[in-house]
Amino acid sequence: MLWNNFIKGFNAYLILEKSMSKNSIESYLRDINKLISYLEMNEISVSPGDIEMKHLLGFIQYQNKSGIAPSSQARIISGIKAFFKYLVMENIINDSPALLLETPRLGRKLPDVLSLEEIDRIFKAIDLSLPEGQRNLAMLETLYGCGLRVSELINVHLSDIYEGEGFIRIIGKGDKERLVPIGNEALKAIKLYRDQIRNHIAPKHGQEDILFLKGNGSHLTRQWVFLIIKALVEKAGIHKTISPHTFRHSFATHLIERGADLRAVQEMLGHESITTTEIYTHLDREFLRENILSFHPLYNKQSR
Repeated sequence: MLWNNFIKGFNAYLILEKSMSKNSIESYLRDINKLISYLEMNEISVSPGDIEMKHLLGFIQYQNKSGIAPSSQARIISGIKAFFKYLVMENIINDSPALLLETPRLGRKLPDVLSLEEIDRIFKAIDLSLPEGQRNLAMLETLYGCGLRVSELINVHLSDIYEGEGFIRIIGKGDKERLVPIGNEALKAIKLYRDQIRNHIAPKHGQEDILFLKGNGSHLTRQWVFLIIKALVEKAGIHKTISPHTFRHSFATHLIERGADLRAVQEMLGHESITTTEIYTHLDREFLRENILSFHPLYNKQSR
């Protein structure tokens, strides 16, 4: 089957025109290759221009029988739709056979959130007598204070910190740049780490401008940050499944609960769509209950 040239073109389209992240592109291409493997396994010899809806439905049913989660199934369908949409745009095919494929309905899962008290306990669990302690405090202050993805955190540069203006420059998904406000506590922790610890570390080649480094001068990894947080959560006695992303969830939730504008939060998080940010509009049940009792005329006679 002559799929390779089409896949190469699709790959270039995702990079150049859609500015998608490397991980997202790899997921899309992997799902297209799953479709190709299914066709080969069933001895269905068709090119992208000859494939029909029945072939795609057979592939989706096969994936469904294999027991994959609805979220994974939705991602596969999204990738297939994007591929055939690209072929239509390039006038390789006239109509997309994937146009009527239905994505399974997904329940919006509310993300885990840390309370302010729990975040404070995690910060207090950091041993500041150790060289890496000040670095870990600065990292978590920045992670929570700016609502960063862990991939963004580990790639913050010294030159990205604008202390006077109170902003930090972030390169997010698809190499998109944004300026995020950074608070005094995070700036103070970064300054202490930079002046007292970071200045005494000899960075590895190519890491000279990276802010957060290991003691040997090498770049931190996502897994390294995850292990640091896991150890601190256990030390703080918090019995929740916490990851670096939990701090981002907590950042957004706390802002919105306190009345922050949804569009402003969207900008700070670097979300392309406002619908992605809307998942953070859930409120703590007790917070919601207190507000209803305080302001609803049926419960509060003074407001009538």
